[in-house]
Amino acid sequence: MDQYRARILARVDREPPPLDVLLAPRAAEISNGRLRGDHDMNPEDWEETPAVALRAAAVLVPIVEHPAGPSILLTRRSDNLGNHAGQVAFPGGKMEPGETPAVAALREADEEVGLKSSFVEVAGYLDSYETGSGFRILPVVGFVRPGFTLEIHDGEVAEVFEVPLSFLMNPKNHERHSATWRGKRREYYAMPYNGHYIWGATAGMLKNMYDRIFAGDGIEGVDVR
Repeated sequence: MDQYRARILARVDREPPPLDVLLAPRAAEISNGRLRGDHDMNPEDWEETPAVALRAAAVLVPIVEHPAGPSILLTRRSDNLGNHAGQVAFPGGKMEPGETPAVAALREADEEVGLKSSFVEVAGYLDSYETGSGFRILPVVGFVRPGFTLEIHDGEVAEVFEVPLSFLMNPKNHERHSATWRGKRREYYAMPYNGHYIWGATAGMLKNMYDRIFAGDGIEGVDVR
């Protein structure tokens, strides 16, 4: 476990970007290589999609440190929600005025699934991720100590489940799928697991996590026990 933790701590950003940097114009963020998004696999869409007034958001990437090996805790959003109903997501949401990304991610995790911040050690931050719906999301990576009890907010979350980190960080499981949206064929990442369809922004952020931390040698070269 020490080797696995050391790899993550060495390769994430230890401090979040200031809000003005997080919401910097798209051209500047693309040029410095620190912006990922729904358009990654469809580069022409970055040019065709007009810049919009972005909203800051943060999600928690909760790595649960089980003795048998770490897993990532994910949610399936309620089928009754107006946006992204039924989709797999990290706990998270909009940043409130004055909040840091870590505070926002931990607050949302508590509100959505009852994961208390006392069980979470914030490790650092991945690259920001821009969604087609106008959010600039900062993923907050956290080590989660087992022993927590969850309390699901059923108005937002239908279920909570865990996926082994070794599965999500294995490039063999990073599938490329496509669908027609607004009259165009678009590609996206998907990581189906045990009946759960992990795709879109969630899969994109997990792909960025792999690129930042494990690319080059894969999870096989990391001790995750």
